[in-house]
Amino acid sequence: MDYRKRFVVEPGARVRLGKIDPAFKDKHQSHDSATPDLQKHIERMAKLQYLLYADGNQSLLVVLQALDAGGKDGVVRHVFSAMNPQGTWVFGFKQPSKLEAAHDFLWRGHLRTPGKGEVVIFNRSHYEDVLVVRVHKLVPKPVWSKRYELINDFEKMLQENGTRILKFYLHISPEEQLERFKQRLDDAPRHWKISETDYSERELWSDYIEAFEDAMERTSTKHAPWYVIPSNHKWFRNLAISEIVADTLEDMDLKLPPTQVDIAEIRRKYHAAAAQEARRGHKPAKASRDK
Repeated sequence: MDYRKRFVVEPGARVRLGKIDPAFKDKHQSHDSATPDLQKHIERMAKLQYLLYADGNQSLLVVLQALDAGGKDGVVRHVFSAMNPQGTWVFGFKQPSKLEAAHDFLWRGHLRTPGKGEVVIFNRSHYEDVLVVRVHKLVPKPVWSKRYELINDFEKMLQENGTRILKFYLHISPEEQLERFKQRLDDAPRHWKISETDYSERELWSDYIEAFEDAMERTSTKHAPWYVIPSNHKWFRNLAISEIVADTLEDMDLKLPPTQVDIAEIRRKYHAAAAQEARRGHKPAKASRDK
């Protein structure tokens, strides 16, 4: 199954999250059955990221959004850990600092968008300004309702500058969220993740769902699509996202840049240096291979 076609929010389409099964797992019945495909996609991602970094003409921005306990941290850890940290950045968007709040709402996001050859993952993002801000009425509707078009313009500008954008909504059920809260309560090393707002925010579930639906309907575009990923099963969530990211990188037609030196001349110099070391009684060290 092509997960890009299966889970994409087509531009202009209505989104009704209540009609999408968060426990969907396709043909796979367990983590074990999905692992070979997941590993294949992660290996593809690693190889393609190398090409992205070497090519140096394009970049990738991945946006992760979800309700509390939706699994954003898990996606970063299990899907993107295969990528080379030298070309990969992860930014978490929490409550704006005083400096960030003094600027327009897109300012802090723009600061962290990827440069040429880079992959950047937003753990929450500029979409908080049409989600939390809307649900908690931090600004009036005439203000936040105009932000959809500003976001579309912002993402179009990034795309025209060579940045491919993927936006994932990690879709879980209320029951699954409550179970994940329980797991945190029962696991002392994860107590630090528990917040007093977990349950108060949960009471606003329907408001958040409406805000997410509107955001995806108004900002899913051909150049910056939204994907609704069934995420009750963490292993399926990881499988679907890894396939979509790998397929997208493949479509970017990434290539190694042309060689800038005369390889034959460099080989001649190497052999000359090796012969000189041999005359001195030294053997050249075997070249290591970076993993």
